[in-house]
Amino acid sequence: MLAVLLALFLHLYNPVYGVFQKLYCTISDSCDCDFKPALRDLEWDLYKNLYGQHLAQDIISEEVGRFLQNKSPERPLVLSFHGSSGTGKTLVSSMLGNHLYGSAMSSPYIHQFVPTLHFPSPDRVEEYREDLKNWVQGNLTKCARSVFMFDEMEKMAPGIIDVLEPFLGPSHVVFRTNYRKAIYIFISTTGGEVINKLALDNRLAGRDREEIKMADLQEAIAQTVYNSNTSGFFNSSIIQQKLITGYVPFLPLSRRHVERCVQSQLCVQGSCSRSDVVKAVVDDMIYTPDQGQYFSTTGCKTVPAKINLFL
Repeated sequence: MLAVLLALFLHLYNPVYGVFQKLYCTISDSCDCDFKPALRDLEWDLYKNLYGQHLAQDIISEEVGRFLQNKSPERPLVLSFHGSSGTGKTLVSSMLGNHLYGSAMSSPYIHQFVPTLHFPSPDRVEEYREDLKNWVQGNLTKCARSVFMFDEMEKMAPGIIDVLEPFLGPSHVVFRTNYRKAIYIFISTTGGEVINKLALDNRLAGRDREEIKMADLQEAIAQTVYNSNTSGFFNSSIIQQKLITGYVPFLPLSRRHVERCVQSQLCVQGSCSRSDVVKAVVDDMIYTPDQGQYFSTTGCKTVPAKINLFL
């Protein structure tokens, strides 16, 4: 009751909001106290620390910005990240959490799922469906501003994720609760082959990387994840009903992008001047195709381990 009265007081007397905000948050369970979106910081982080991903930078900045500026969205924000290992998908999901909540990725309103940990047995799909529905429903009842991240979707048994369909649509009320302010992030390597082929074809045609457009990949990624029996979205009603706000492609990384990854990691360790280590790590990576060797097969994923090897 005290929290409700204090909230009303703050609403009526905006000039004193800053003075009493901390007091309100100490006695209230409102998740809005931790929800502190910093869009400009997110955009800067994407620009500065995400290498070679102009499509991801643009799509995420635009979609997240549009969603958060709408005080009454018609549906949740649902983004699906696709690309080969080491291209920045997990890094971007962390950036989102870091710039949405005051307590960053440690916020209790960010929920992360890994299939091999949370849904390990293919013969328990129905049990997992019920558990997932209850978990999402329960946490959204507590906090409409919840974020749900599903990593390694290529390892999730088909059928589990479809239990979320009622939560992802435009319905104003689901199970008596407004769920339209939630954010869902799906992360997968499925679709990476399609993305890599387009990037290679573009490179062989002599076109700039930035000439690749989202329209070139959107439908191709959707069809790939829907038709792949190694995808958690295999024959998914979520795909059929077009409930994904945006498919975000992560392009394969070239040598110059790997070089930036190495340089950045070295600076974090206080060794910015070690150009010898940068060259050694970049030269030690494996690149594809055999003729041309344009793209790193592991992106930046193995960079920290290789730096330790050559330092």
